[in-house]
Amino acid sequence: MHSTRKHPIWFICIIFLLQACGMYSFTGASISPEVKSISIDFFPNQAEVVNPTLSQTFTEGLKDHFLQQTNLILKRDEGDLHFEGEIVQYSIKPVASTAEQNTSQNRLTIAVRVRFYNKFDEDKNFDTRFSRFADFPSSQNIASIEEELVAEIVQELEENIFNKALVNW
Repeated sequence: MHSTRKHPIWFICIIFLLQACGMYSFTGASISPEVKSISIDFFPNQAEVVNPTLSQTFTEGLKDHFLQQTNLILKRDEGDLHFEGEIVQYSIKPVASTAEQNTSQNRLTIAVRVRFYNKFDEDKNFDTRFSRFADFPSSQNIASIEEELVAEIVQELEENIFNKALVNW
């Protein structure tokens, strides 16, 4: 008689083996086994409108995202994977009007320019502008929701950058 209980155990062993080899992670990241470290430079805010905490929030959030989603070691500089860039846009603009020509929705947009370098595979290097936004009612004061909107947008940017660098979309 053939036991079906052995199959799940083998499946689990194979998954752990693949993850240990660095070939696959549950985030969908494909990291070459020789890649051991990452370095992320501070992203200065060069947008026309400057949110005073955005550079720190974005840079630390990007570091945290990669550390939580991978087994890479964070180095101050010269990591096997390296990120640098700048915040290039922080804007609030109207996006929807009512019949009376009043603005009903505003949009907060944040864009960053990211340069990525892969020490072991230069074909994966990129220089890309990432942009994300969040809409909010024009009746709301931006100061009362800005921190929440920035956190939401930064999280989306982090995920997009992670995917471009390691999931190859």
